[in-house]
Formats: sequence, C-alpha cells, structure tokens
Amino acid sequence: MKIRRMDLVLAALVLAAAGVLYLLLRPASQPGGWVVVTVDGAETGRYPLSQDQTVRIGGDTDYNILEIRDGTAAVTQADCGDHTCVRTGAISRSGQSIICLPHKVVVQIEGAAPSDVDAVLG
Repeated sequence: MKIRRMDLVLAALVLAAAGVLYLLLRPASQPGGWVVVTVDGAETGRYPLSQDQTVRIGGDTDYNILEIRDGTAAVTQADCGDHTCVRTGAISRSGQSIICLPHKVVVQIEGAAPSDVDAVLG
C-alpha cells in the first residue's frame, strides 16, 4: 500500500481539527476558592484559600499539618511513613488535590463558584 500525497494532507487536517477542538473544549483550570479536607470520606473542614492559617488534621498520632498561605495550600508535616503528601507541594487551582493514603486524608481545592463539570479526565 502506497501513501499518497492526499492521504498526508487528510491526516494533517484531521490532526489540526483535533487540536483546535481540544483547545476549545478543554475545561479551564480556575483559581480555587476553598480548601476542602476529608478524612476517611467524611468532610472535616472547609477553609477559604484567601485566609492564611495552619490546620492540624488528626490527633496526637496520625496527623497532617496543612498550611494555607498566599492563596496556596500545602501539607507541610505528616507522621505517615512515606510523606508523599508533603512532597506533593502546594496546590492552588480548582480540582487539584493532595492525598495521604495512610491517614485517609484528601485535601482538595474547590472553585469559588460551583462547577457544572462532574469530572475531569486526562
């Protein structure tokens, strides 16, 4: 089978159309408005991203320290074994999250206004 010049032109047009559709239809990441903390699936706290504060999640053992500063949120300390949540770094955009599996903690950024998007893939 020989590839013809028109085959290449058609392939280029399809790729260009796919790129344009991706740019037009992808959900825009918005600045977040709230930091939502859930432990074992239950919401335990909701904090404004605009207010600087330090929050202790958990008790004397099995704890995470959440710092909200300058419009970002980060887990800065944890007594879990792997410290993946600490190494995640700061988050600030709607839909971003920090997860600590050993403590079953999820820190997620939600937008200032409710979103009509159920899920974001990719």
